[in-house]
Amino acid sequence: MAIRNYKSITPGRRKMSTLINEEITTSTPEKSLLVSKSKNGGRNNSGKITVRHHGGGEKRKYRLIDFKRNKRDIVGTVASIEYDPNRSANIALINYVDGEKKYIIAPKGIEVGTKIVAGENADIKVGNALPIMNIPVGTVIHNIELRPGKGGELARSAGASAQILGREGEYVMVRLSSGEQRKILGTCYATVGEVGNEDYNLVKLGKAGRTRHLGVKPTVRGSVMNPNDHPHGGGEGRAPVGRKSPMTPWGKPALGVKTRKKKASDKFIVRRRSK
Repeated sequence: MAIRNYKSITPGRRKMSTLINEEITTSTPEKSLLVSKSKNGGRNNSGKITVRHHGGGEKRKYRLIDFKRNKRDIVGTVASIEYDPNRSANIALINYVDGEKKYIIAPKGIEVGTKIVAGENADIKVGNALPIMNIPVGTVIHNIELRPGKGGELARSAGASAQILGREGEYVMVRLSSGEQRKILGTCYATVGEVGNEDYNLVKLGKAGRTRHLGVKPTVRGSVMNPNDHPHGGGEGRAPVGRKSPMTPWGKPALGVKTRKKKASDKFIVRRRSK
């Protein structure tokens, strides 16, 4: 996997780069695992914009991903590595011996023909899924459940991973890539290895159009708005914020203010993420 840089023959090509994804083996997805995905432009059922900066973008279909890995003790073979427009990581198509096909997040180092399995007695091998209580200390994992049977929620994006630090009763101590250390119930499943496509964050879009292709509309600074549109707006020339702290468009503190309220899961967080 490598980054391709372009010569600045046009303003749009200047400083643009793309990902040469050599591990992708096919451009044709499995039709039985595709679902139509409608657009709403960030609008609710009343037609009002509730999520700003959404809209446009290339048409996509959603790939059904098996985050639960609930086909236990059934061997599957990696049939292909594919691109997924809905996430930063690549996906792998798995053909199981009983004839069923499923997509999983493609771990780093997995290849076509690799055998994988999910179960309590699975080997500690990249792509295999098993309860985190059965995974040795120091092992790198991804696609981690927070509740047994709910499906993986942590460490799913490109290059993401977590590491098992130790055990404490029925809980397992896990360190996430953010630096946060938390306890997770030992019966929760996780997949061995780290997520592939780790060079994804090195890509430079290079022009505004590529951002629009991703469905992201431009973001306008509050300081250039009128005072009735944003708390930072108004004033002659380039005026400062004019408040004790930066504000959201709705007048609530932003940038550096903690927004997490007391939750029941706070007791599982041993150490907050690194600053």
